[in-house]
Amino acid sequence: MKKNFKWIIPIIILFAIVFYLFSSAGMGKVATDLTQAYADETLYQNAIEIANSDEEVIQRIGTIESLNKMTILNGEVNYTNNNKTVNSTIKITGEKGNAKLDITANQKEEKWDYEKINIRIKHSDKTTELIEILQKN
Repeated sequence: MKKNFKWIIPIIILFAIVFYLFSSAGMGKVATDLTQAYADETLYQNAIEIANSDEEVIQRIGTIESLNKMTILNGEVNYTNNNKTVNSTIKITGEKGNAKLDITANQKEEKWDYEKINIRIKHSDKTTELIEILQKN
């Protein structure tokens, strides 16, 4: 037992340091935002439906496929305004290629009101094409 005891103190100190670094670097907010986006399926489903109704999107990347949960976790999400406003970027896949979906939305009475929906297509020559689907001022 005494042999194991000498390892307990360094492990506790290591966990304390990791916890401190995690919380002070803002990683806790990032994890919370990703978890909230992961749980709110309608945020992305509705944006994809709107994007799929755009003729230019269909021509450039094809119909956008439904998202899997890992796509959301690999994206960028930032909630503000007491979690009523969200800015997010996720990777999307269409029948003809891949792109990024940028959204800005405000939650009003349990529904998302989209302020911005953009599709960004990166080309091999390092240029990016922007398709503005929705842009409210």
